[in-house]
Amino acid sequence: MKQNTYCVIMAGGVGSRFWPLSTTKTPKQFLDILGTGRSLLQQTYDRFKPICPIENFLIVTSSAYKDTVIRQLPDILADQILAEPARRNTAPCIAYANTIIKNKNPNAQVIVSPADHLIINEDQFRKNIVEGLEFVSNRDALLTLGIHPSRPETGYGYIQIDGEIDHESFQKVKTFTEKPNYEMAKIFHESGEFFWNSGIFLWTLNSIEKAFKSHLKEVYRLFDAFAPSIETTNESKALSEAYIECKNISIDYGIMEKAENVFVQTVNFGWSDLGTWSSLHEHSEKDENDNALINGNILLYDTKNCVVHLPQDKIGVIQGLENYIIVQSQNSLLICPRKNEQQIRQFTTDIRTEFGTDDN
Repeated sequence: MKQNTYCVIMAGGVGSRFWPLSTTKTPKQFLDILGTGRSLLQQTYDRFKPICPIENFLIVTSSAYKDTVIRQLPDILADQILAEPARRNTAPCIAYANTIIKNKNPNAQVIVSPADHLIINEDQFRKNIVEGLEFVSNRDALLTLGIHPSRPETGYGYIQIDGEIDHESFQKVKTFTEKPNYEMAKIFHESGEFFWNSGIFLWTLNSIEKAFKSHLKEVYRLFDAFAPSIETTNESKALSEAYIECKNISIDYGIMEKAENVFVQTVNFGWSDLGTWSSLHEHSEKDENDNALINGNILLYDTKNCVVHLPQDKIGVIQGLENYIIVQSQNSLLICPRKNEQQIRQFTTDIRTEFGTDDN
């Protein structure tokens, strides 16, 4: 089974909510956000290495980040890095990877994972992935990993089960709901029928190709037309033509919300998509006043429930703040109430408009 296992790591996002550390030039998946000595991309790669042969990894990223991936993952060959000529969301990203995998191994089973998630219990995670691969290996099934919700969270998508239990940990999906408001998230949390959508998927190549043919016919057509150019001098031109025509659409909206053969594997290995500074605060060590201090030399006075991230060589003194995000990069500084952190994405847009770039 292992030789037929492929791992697609999606590493093309810009991570704007982690500004000023994450910028257009160096987004968060290439940063050591957690202070471990390894970037989030490197940690994701390390996590799957015991499951997937090195030659079966594919890293899908922007053409602007290809050199960064080469530097960070020296085990990976250049032709395993799929450089997208334009950002078109997760469905075209996965269709591109499918096309490359089909050229190598039509019998493949595929893991699809974002590059920037946090997994606490990696042994349990790998156990669940192996179980999930066994589940999809003999079924026409699209499988997503569902996380037991620990709170009403408005930043995640939710999966509702319909009660048709196929296995102790595998259940049929009834509905997907994208990022509900707080009241709806509270109902979801209390019902016991909903799980957070991790964005980690498992399926056979045959099953996901059938799903594209049924639900995203045009996306499938574009990449099917691209396939004959693989490993030819026309590959780059043909890929650009496919992306120019391809619509921007997520795999969740384009396929997972529409297909009838979607299952969820309910898991509990300690997960976060690290989408915000508050999510980093939640999963970091904290002092006696619930402050998460990451890097730098920091003295706090009368300060509570803050996340502080400074460069290693900087000294910071903070007095009298509660529930704030304080982040300094080499050339930029953010001070923002945690309750307003959803505005950080707008801040980065304003910065690019005002100053031409959000880069350090």
